[in-house]
Amino acid sequence: MIRKVIDALGRPVSFPFPPKRIISLCPGITDTLFALGLEQQIVGRTRFCKHPEDQVQSVPAVAGTKDLKLDAILALAPDLVILEKEENTKEMAELLEEHVPVYVAEVQTIQDAYHMIETIGDLTDRKLQADTLAAEIHRRFDQLPTRPTARAAYVIWKKPYMAVGKDTYIQDVLQRLGFQNPFLHKEGRYPVLSPADFQEAGLDTIFLASEPYPFKEKHLDEFKKLAPGAEIVLVDGEMFWYGPRMLLAPDYFIKELDL
Repeated sequence: MIRKVIDALGRPVSFPFPPKRIISLCPGITDTLFALGLEQQIVGRTRFCKHPEDQVQSVPAVAGTKDLKLDAILALAPDLVILEKEENTKEMAELLEEHVPVYVAEVQTIQDAYHMIETIGDLTDRKLQADTLAAEIHRRFDQLPTRPTARAAYVIWKKPYMAVGKDTYIQDVLQRLGFQNPFLHKEGRYPVLSPADFQEAGLDTIFLASEPYPFKEKHLDEFKKLAPGAEIVLVDGEMFWYGPRMLLAPDYFIKELDL
């Protein structure tokens, strides 16, 4: 049976249903596929797909999130390749769709994450499992407290400094938790910041993420000098992933962010 759907970018996609050979080029989506019981159908992933740790290593890595090995992907003869608009590039989607069915998802908010999980379930004949997973995540996020408003930056890179900006899943999570991002007026989803930007933002908190840049204890003093009045907090970046990591995130936020 051939299924025809419209992806998050409005593109028509036709693929065999249910797909029996799936490649995911987004870590959160790979994690979701495993959570829906599709371990036998997942034939390819990115080298950044780390979860679930006890299963993902058995799947060959055929791409990064910004690069891919076309020959390796085609050799796996996928029925469906799933990308995400922000994680992957337009060029990757255009190259792949010349050869195989490509579905592009898009996650910019917590609500988008629920929708992504439900959509993946619909695409893979795992609707009941997906609806159950999304509902449980929704329940846990609904129970999260909201702290008094504090001005916060979530930093993902250095040389140059880059922080989370508008139209991103992480920004929506920060907002849900009660944090105000003073850099939403900056251009781009992950704006480049100068030392002066930190100094002038009136920050209460700076979150240093463990990925993609591996911020550690040794970086704390650097940011204390940039924003002397701010609390500098190391955070597990994987707790800000969408997908099944969202089940763990609320307890982590409560414990580590003092909600």
